[in-house]
Amino acid sequence: MALTEDRYTYRVTWSEEDSEHVGLCAEFPSLSWLASTPEAALKGIRSVVGDAVADMAASAEPRPEPLAAKQYSGRLVVRVPSGLHRRLALEAAEAGVSLNRLASAKLILQPYLARGRSPTAPKRLTGRSQRAANPRDSRRPVGPGSGGVRRPSPSTFALSTVVVLSG
Repeated sequence: MALTEDRYTYRVTWSEEDSEHVGLCAEFPSLSWLASTPEAALKGIRSVVGDAVADMAASAEPRPEPLAAKQYSGRLVVRVPSGLHRRLALEAAEAGVSLNRLASAKLILQPYLARGRSPTAPKRLTGRSQRAANPRDSRRPVGPGSGGVRRPSPSTFALSTVVVLSG
């Protein structure tokens, strides 16, 4: 059954184990559809989700809210071992950034580094007229003889280290 307002999140990937494309839906993790082409896998998983939604409606069960419709606060609390917390706090202090900014930069860069890629490197600060990388030092010029403190930006700093957050 086709949904009239289908706002669910779908993904099609190759299954080496099945030697076929597999269609998946994030909101219905127990459902999948195998097909010889990506288009057929998407069509199949959308049909299965439509059937599941119809069954849920018939039995008055609540349907999962589409991920695209959810509102996110931007706040994410992650528990890490105390030793890792200490190392990250030290790393942030040495970089002159907040622990939150360091963790955000590492999370943003993790997919690139995990695939062996590097995102475009940020421009380096050079010359007298440039401002300091740290926003707290933004009124102090950086350069030869300026007396300003030059600290790496969080994204530059995060390129040098990858941290796997675990509980």
